[in-house]
Amino acid sequence: MLSRRVRAVLAGGLVLGVGATMTLAAWNDSEFGGATFTAGRFDIVGAIDGTTFSSHASTAPAALSFTAPFSAIAPGNTVHALFSVRTANPSVAGALQLSVTSTAGTGLGSFLRYGVRTIAGTTCNATTYAAGTAVVPDNSTMSTGGTGIQAVAANGGSTVHYCFAVTLPVGTDNTAQGLTAIQTWQVAGAST
Repeated sequence: MLSRRVRAVLAGGLVLGVGATMTLAAWNDSEFGGATFTAGRFDIVGAIDGTTFSSHASTAPAALSFTAPFSAIAPGNTVHALFSVRTANPSVAGALQLSVTSTAGTGLGSFLRYGVRTIAGTTCNATTYAAGTAVVPDNSTMSTGGTGIQAVAANGGSTVHYCFAVTLPVGTDNTAQGLTAIQTWQVAGAST
């Protein structure tokens, strides 16, 4: 009886062994998927002429090229300047917002008023300014920042052209004569 049991166990083990061997001998295949992830970057650049873009630090802002008579402004004069901003290449898309960093000088800033609009091209003057979309309302003090945001496409795909209009109002009194204003604006960008 014992030998029958031993034979039954051995026979079962033999069948199991044959099954295992058959499974290992079968053809098989596998597929794998993977990816390498790299963080994008966000970078904006500016130009005072709408074509020559570079980065400008707070310590060396782009020198906006205002129309005459910005260096001898008198009551009733309005001067204009262009500042264009877009993403660098490469860069992801983003949103821009204009703000004021500082108003310095010897006191002319308290007399000046200004506005900023986005315009369609790179010509910034009274005509294109009037047709633009308000970013800073007309007749704002020099400490007033922009409202709303402006979208820029990835990789320099679109450009925001800011047109600045700075005025010394009619009726400005004699105490403004000979004073200076050193104005610094910031266009802050964030990726979207």
